[in-house]
Amino acid sequence: MTEVPCLCGILSLLKDQDHRTGGTSLVQATTRRSRVTVTADGAGVVSHAGARLLADLAEASTLTGRLAEALDGAVAPQTAHRPGAVLTDLAVAIADGAECISDIATLADQPGLFGPVASDSTVWRVLERLGREGLAGVERARAAARATVWAQRAETTGRVFPPARAAGRELPGLVIDIDATIVVAHSEKENAAPTFKGSFGFHPMLAVLDNTGELLAAALRPGNANANTAADHIAVLDAALAQLPDAHRHGTPLLVRADTAGATRAFLAHCHRLRETAVDVEFSVGWRTDRLHEVFAAIPARAWTAAVDTDGDPVDSAQVAEITGMLALTGYPPAMRVIVRRERPHPGAQLDLFEQRDGWRYTAFATTTTGGQLAHLDARHRAHARIEDRIRCAKDTGLGRFPSRDYAVNRAWLAAVTIAVDLLAWTQTMLLHDTPTLAKAEPKTLRYRLLHVAGRLTRGQRRTWLRLDRYWRWAIALARAFARAATLPQPMT
Repeated sequence: MTEVPCLCGILSLLKDQDHRTGGTSLVQATTRRSRVTVTADGAGVVSHAGARLLADLAEASTLTGRLAEALDGAVAPQTAHRPGAVLTDLAVAIADGAECISDIATLADQPGLFGPVASDSTVWRVLERLGREGLAGVERARAAARATVWAQRAETTGRVFPPARAAGRELPGLVIDIDATIVVAHSEKENAAPTFKGSFGFHPMLAVLDNTGELLAAALRPGNANANTAADHIAVLDAALAQLPDAHRHGTPLLVRADTAGATRAFLAHCHRLRETAVDVEFSVGWRTDRLHEVFAAIPARAWTAAVDTDGDPVDSAQVAEITGMLALTGYPPAMRVIVRRERPHPGAQLDLFEQRDGWRYTAFATTTTGGQLAHLDARHRAHARIEDRIRCAKDTGLGRFPSRDYAVNRAWLAAVTIAVDLLAWTQTMLLHDTPTLAKAEPKTLRYRLLHVAGRLTRGQRRTWLRLDRYWRWAIALARAFARAATLPQPMT
C-alpha cells in the first residue's frame, strides 16, 4: 500500500525548500485595488453628511423652533445651548444611529456641517432637567410641528398621509397600533425590574401610526408592568390622539388596534366613549381563546368562510366565523363583535389539548366595525403584526437601550427617540416618497445608503456647498431630498 505523507511532513518539506531558495514566497500576492496611502489631515471632508438632511428637516418643519420656545421657559438654561436645540441635535444623532449620549460627538466634531452642538456632559444635564420638568412641553412642540409637517406633506406629495393597507385594500382614515415591548437592562437602573420573560429591564408601551410609521406616543414603564394594564393603554392612546392635528383627530376615521392585552373592559369602554367627543374611533383588539373551546366546538360548519391572505386572495388553510351571539359580553361596548379564525397549524406551533385534538389553531379578535366581510376584518386585524417591525426599527433607533441609571434621564431619552423616529418617517414620506427603495427602507439601510455618506464642504458664490460623490448610487436621491427640505412651504407667522 502506498504511504500517504501527513500534513506536517508536507509543511516540513515546503519549509526546507523555502530555506534552500532563499526565502522565496510560495504564493504570489495579488490585489484588485490600487494601493492607497491614508492620512488624517484632510480639510473640508465630512462624514455622516446625510444626517444634515434630518437637521434641516427639523428646522423646516418648525420642530426645532417650537422645541426651543416650549423648553426655554420650562427648563432653566445652564448652558449657552438652548434646551430645545440640544434635544433636536440628540434626536438627529439617534436617528443617525447613536446608541449612547456620548455619540453626540459625531455631530459636535463637525461644526462646519452641523453648526455648534452641545457636548455630551451638557446633553446629560439637559436630559436630566427635561425628564423632571419639560416633557409636557416636548409633547406640545411635537404636536404643533406634526400639524405643520402634515400640511407640508399634503402640498409636497398631494396627500396628507399615505393609506394603511390590509389584504390588498386601502384602509380608510388613520390606524393606530398599540403594543408594549421588553427593553433589557444590563446593569442596575432606576425602576428597572424583572420582566415576565425572565429578563431584567423596562417594559415601555408605544403607539405607532401605521400609515406613516410615526411614533405618536411612548411611555416608559418598569419591567414588571403588566401588559394588559388598562390605565396605561388609555394614557398612551390619549397621548397618541393628542399628537394628531385637530382636523384629523375629529374629522378622520380612526382605527385603534392592539393584541389581547388591550381587550380589557376599561380600555374598550374608553375607546367607545371617545365617540362622544367627536372622535370617530373604532377598535380591533385580540381576544383570549383559552375559555372558548366549547364555543368553537359548537360553531356550525356552514358558519365558516374562507380567510384571505395579505393580497386579499382566499386561502384553503384558514377560515373565519362570527361568534358574537354565542358569548355573554356584559360590560363591553354594545356594538362590539367577536370574530374567530381557525387555521391548520404550521410546524412547531404551540397548541393546547383542544387544538391538538381538533386539528385547528384558533385565534380571535373583537371589533366595533359593524360592516365589511369577516375575512377582510380578520386580515385588517392581523395587519397589527406590523407593529413588531415598527418596534424592531425603533430599537435600532435608540429604543434598544437606555443610557442612564437615572429614570428621568431615560424618560427624556425616550422622548428624543420619538422625535428621531418621526424625523425618519417624515423624511421617507415627504422627501423620499417617490423613491420606493428608500421610502420603505429600514433605518439601518437608510443610514448605509444616505445618512452616513461622506461629502466635501466648499465655499463659493457666497454659499456653502456640500458635494457628494457623483458615483455614489444614491447621491441624486439624497441631493433631491435636500432640495425638497429647503423648499418646504412655511406656515404664516
